[in-house]
Amino acid sequence: MVSSRASVSHATLTRLKDFSCPGSSESRASDQVRKMEVEPSVSAPQQHSVMNSYNELEEELKEEPIKIKQEFSFSQFTKNTVIKKSSEEPGVPNRRTKTVYTPLEEQYMEIKKQHADTVLCVECGYKYRFFGEDAEIAAKELNITCHLDHNFMTASIPTHRLFVHVRRLVSQGYKVGVVKQTETTAIKASSTNKSSLFTRQLHALYTKSTLVGEDVNPLLKLGDLEQAEDVVQDSGNNYLMCVSESFDKQSKDLPFGIQVVQPSIGDLMVDCFKDNVSHSELESRVLKIQPVEILVPSDLSEVTERLLRNIYVFTIFFFPFKIGSYSLCMGLESPIICCLGPVIQYLTEFKLEKILLCSRYIKGSLLWVLDHTQTPFGKRLLRKWVSQPLKSVIDIQARQEAVAEILSSESSVLPSLQSLLTRLPDLERGLCSIYHKKCSTQEFYLITSTLSRLSAELQALMPAIQSQLSSALLKNLLLDTPQLLSPTHNFLKVLDEKAAKTGNKTEMFVDLTDFPVIRNRKEEIQSVLSDIMKHRREVRLVLKNPSLDYTTVSGQQFLIEVKNSMSSIVPADWVKINSTKIVGRYHTPFIVEKHRRLQQLREQLVIDCNHEWINFLQLFGDHYYILRKAVCHLATMDCLFSLAQVAKENNYCRPEILEDKSQILIMAGKHPVITTLMGDEDQYGDGKRAMIITGPNMGGKSSYIRQVALVTIMAQLGSFVPAREASVGIVDGIYVRMGASDNISRGRSTFMEELVEASDILDRATSRSLVILDELGRGTSTHDGIAIAYATLESFIRDVRCMTLFVTHYPPLCELEHLYPQLVGNYHMAFLLNEPESTSDGEEVQPEFITFLYQLIEGAGARSYGLNVARLAEIPESILRTAAFKSKELEALVNSRRLLSDAWSITNKEALLDWRKSSL
Repeated sequence: MVSSRASVSHATLTRLKDFSCPGSSESRASDQVRKMEVEPSVSAPQQHSVMNSYNELEEELKEEPIKIKQEFSFSQFTKNTVIKKSSEEPGVPNRRTKTVYTPLEEQYMEIKKQHADTVLCVECGYKYRFFGEDAEIAAKELNITCHLDHNFMTASIPTHRLFVHVRRLVSQGYKVGVVKQTETTAIKASSTNKSSLFTRQLHALYTKSTLVGEDVNPLLKLGDLEQAEDVVQDSGNNYLMCVSESFDKQSKDLPFGIQVVQPSIGDLMVDCFKDNVSHSELESRVLKIQPVEILVPSDLSEVTERLLRNIYVFTIFFFPFKIGSYSLCMGLESPIICCLGPVIQYLTEFKLEKILLCSRYIKGSLLWVLDHTQTPFGKRLLRKWVSQPLKSVIDIQARQEAVAEILSSESSVLPSLQSLLTRLPDLERGLCSIYHKKCSTQEFYLITSTLSRLSAELQALMPAIQSQLSSALLKNLLLDTPQLLSPTHNFLKVLDEKAAKTGNKTEMFVDLTDFPVIRNRKEEIQSVLSDIMKHRREVRLVLKNPSLDYTTVSGQQFLIEVKNSMSSIVPADWVKINSTKIVGRYHTPFIVEKHRRLQQLREQLVIDCNHEWINFLQLFGDHYYILRKAVCHLATMDCLFSLAQVAKENNYCRPEILEDKSQILIMAGKHPVITTLMGDEDQYGDGKRAMIITGPNMGGKSSYIRQVALVTIMAQLGSFVPAREASVGIVDGIYVRMGASDNISRGRSTFMEELVEASDILDRATSRSLVILDELGRGTSTHDGIAIAYATLESFIRDVRCMTLFVTHYPPLCELEHLYPQLVGNYHMAFLLNEPESTSDGEEVQPEFITFLYQLIEGAGARSYGLNVARLAEIPESILRTAAFKSKELEALVNSRRLLSDAWSITNKEALLDWRKSSL
């Protein structure tokens, strides 16, 4: 069932503080002595030491327990620092090389101790270096050179390629840390320890779910690359999921809590549910969300652990340390709260925790058909619409009216609005990057200028929107958006466009009234520059050259050029900087002192500007939620335009949405993907609750039932549908059992998989559900298969009373129409039968040839004509002839037995005469 697998980072929970949910005390007693487990990319488990420390949150919770409806066990955020003990200590001679570690190597080792599970990129001047095992990993994954330098293997990349290489490493499942220098050359030279090593610290961490920041910005830097293949593109959704479970001994239920976060765009989902023994609810959620990283407790049950291991290559465990029970005044279920702590702590490590304060292949799918969106955020929203159809008739009709107006309106407003959505950057992702204060100046300017432009252009269209549009949804979206975007104007007007686009933060702000620190620093710089320029008069007097001026060569400022022929008049205390064959260039002692001071002030200005820039982003972040709402409005418009385009290109109709009827009526419907005519009139529900569909193999039965499900989804997400006419009643769920596959890793045969899924549907379906079952019971003997399929279908008809589409090759199931004539109808896929010429005795029997018509008609199909499929599969002709003969023979035998059985049941003369007529 799993179409693709998502990799999980190796050991990223080494410092998590954990939660545990209430469960059986027996199972937890043994867990108290368990260490944190980490499953890395290698098969052999690694042992780690765990250091636990209490969190301030726990102290706050101890002060005053608050009583609420639920009591649950609340484990502290245990600070689990995994230290991979090095065989070498700083300052100790290397036993292999007999040399002492260099200061840089010691610095690297100290940082590596705290981040043993991370590939570290260490800034060293104009390049980033890798050391030790990290260098070997980088050499392998990045295809760069690795060599021995002093005591470690080392590799390096240029600073301007950091973006590319970090993303490449992350795409391979590594957790990557960027270590940057925290001192500049000038400030270091003026300090008391100017001869010591530059200080460095971890600047950022990145994994697949936390790839947010200026160093890996996908918004701008992709355009700077010469080759598109130089960088691994983002996948659609990079979700981080946290799972918690518990066990209720009284009810024997398995409560689960999940929390799903996508930090790059600010998405957050939580869910609490009770699962069955097969864990089908958890499996369906994991497969639907497809997270790239999963956080789970180390006391996870074996069944759940085995399930997740089968879906994902790597799994992360954290060790729960129980310290007591607390009551919290929170409106969430306890399993969800148990997920909250680990997620917060995990994202805090990546500086992304603020977001919690408030088959990947789609070709041939329904999303592939409907997706004509023009923006990345519109594409993500449409995916949500398809996966989460509406149940509110009012909301569905609002979308339908908007799509209908886009199709029928002759106003110039709508084309103008659609053109506004073209070539937009990923505003949703950009806003989230700004909110986390991880954006570059270029990205900030691009996002704010785009939002400001959209606000101005929408404001200009306001009169036309109010007068020419009638859809309430369209008007609300478009009239609300300009006001939501208005804060961007104030932030944009204080920025210098050229400085922002070049990343020059020292010249970023046009008006320094609100930035006194930067203004004062610039005044100090200007004072030093003024002193240097005044000093020029003294230099002119010394050299007796009234027109002399400073020159700048190779970035070296305030140089005094003196011809070599006149070098005798240069004072002895002047410092010679450089020279040519013609001139020598000097600094006076005064300039040397002032120039050093100037460099210090300029670098301090950079630090001040960076600090003010962060404060500026903080102010902008206060408007994050209203700006994000505006972007959601734009995404909604993009989705509505997409649905309208699909409806126009394929001549779809607007379905009628029925609120009080469980009914589906489709006139001349088509499959939205393969666009094949599948029926002239299909009607069921509020009367006939079940359709038993038979017919030849490959006749289109499975495609037909998929068509019904897809049309229902399209109708409930507000789209037009591929039919001449359609009426769809609201369903609360669509449950499907199709296909045949085993799950050997979980000890399940194909038949077991089918029955587990059928059992799950029986538990979850209601009278307002649509249930689709395709050939249930085919994985066992004929008698058992018929019995199970018959009993299951009868339960759906009699007990659940839901709308059911049941595809089968078992003729006895068609008898249910006689038992429930008001609820069940028999149908089959039409075909033309080209029978071979009749043969005399002794001649070989030839298989029939079938022409498929791909139309649904009333009545049960007599046979499945499997030999026709065998011919299409190019089974050898001799085998086909033998199979045809055997088929005739078995059919005759079964008919004889049926006639004999009917004869034995005759009790009077009239029945005997009827039997004789039917058998002739």
